[in-house]
Amino acid sequence: MDVIKILVNSLEILLIGYFGFASIYVFVFSFAGLFSVKKRKEILQKQRKFAVLIPGYKEDSVIVNVAQQALKQTYPQNLYEVVIIADSFQQSTLDKLQNLPLRVIEVSFEKSTKSKALNQAMKIIGDDYDVALILDADNIMEENFIEKINKAFNQGYKVVQGHRIAKNTNTSFAILDAISEEINNHIFRKGHRVVGLSSALIGSGMAFDYYFFKTTMANVNAVGGFDKELELKLLKNRTKIEYLDNALVLDEKVQKSEVFANQRKRWLSAQFVYFGRYFMPGLKELLTKGNVDFFDKVYQMVSPPRVLLLGLVSVITFAYFMLNLIWPSNFMVIPGIYWYVSFGLVILAFVFAVPKQFYSKATFNAVLTLPKAFMLMLLSLFKLRGANKKFIHTQHGTINSQ
Repeated sequence: MDVIKILVNSLEILLIGYFGFASIYVFVFSFAGLFSVKKRKEILQKQRKFAVLIPGYKEDSVIVNVAQQALKQTYPQNLYEVVIIADSFQQSTLDKLQNLPLRVIEVSFEKSTKSKALNQAMKIIGDDYDVALILDADNIMEENFIEKINKAFNQGYKVVQGHRIAKNTNTSFAILDAISEEINNHIFRKGHRVVGLSSALIGSGMAFDYYFFKTTMANVNAVGGFDKELELKLLKNRTKIEYLDNALVLDEKVQKSEVFANQRKRWLSAQFVYFGRYFMPGLKELLTKGNVDFFDKVYQMVSPPRVLLLGLVSVITFAYFMLNLIWPSNFMVIPGIYWYVSFGLVILAFVFAVPKQFYSKATFNAVLTLPKAFMLMLLSLFKLRGANKKFIHTQHGTINSQ
């Protein structure tokens, strides 16, 4: 019995340490996100030339419309070029794209990745650009998006992340995906910028000094999660990442549970891979150089995703409540109050982070599918082996609105 008690108590300490810290972490940055970010003054008045890079793999159903929308910016037309990086597109799609005033770069790889596509395209289009703006094949920019990005560069930033919002909320999983992204925007982008840390990158709707991006990407060969590897390299070099809460990019949200599961498996796999690769360098940078930004990003690689955090903290808190009713109180080394506080912090963090427009009947109905989303995420943890070594494509398609 003593051995069992020691094992149970050790597991208790590990769990409250991991989930307790994660609860405090999301609460602190979610609370910070309630405040405004202090903006820099513009130090230049310059209009830069943008390369709008849109890589796509078998995205025939959406790419033509995305390309057409990308050409509608209020920014001077001679100062931005839309570049479609076409991997495995149908000939009919390529013909339609060729009729638009943009550039089409066809690429083909034995194993396709976004980083390979971007690197190949930049070799072909040359260096006559000031800014590389990266979009996904389903992204649509608001019409003054490039203007806002250019203004941030005039404030002295080399890397800028825009605010990705949902293009669609037509299914319960799409609503959950939209809310999840807004929670991450609030905590890991706006909240971090309020306290002076860098914004997290998302993978699209982001802009970089062109030469800086091209030379940095040359050393990035990730199969999945290229933005995570890029972000870690930037923060190790103390490059500040700005976030523009008012620069909007529409992004298609996953509509089906199987797509949700595949997407999360890819993200989780990338996180664990990069945590293992960068933990020791991150700790060294923190202790020897005080690089909090870099170590903070390394911690994010091992922190629980928000759905898992909410689900597991809820389950463990409920388990403690029941055990305190039926089990001898001296068996558990961690008082239940610690879990009750963790649960409260997570709930408050989510309440602070979810935009007002999502407090609706549709959201309530979507919340009923949270247990399914939680189980899909939990099961994904047991299917990560090899996921970082192969390309997992998230298929986009025509959105049927409600």
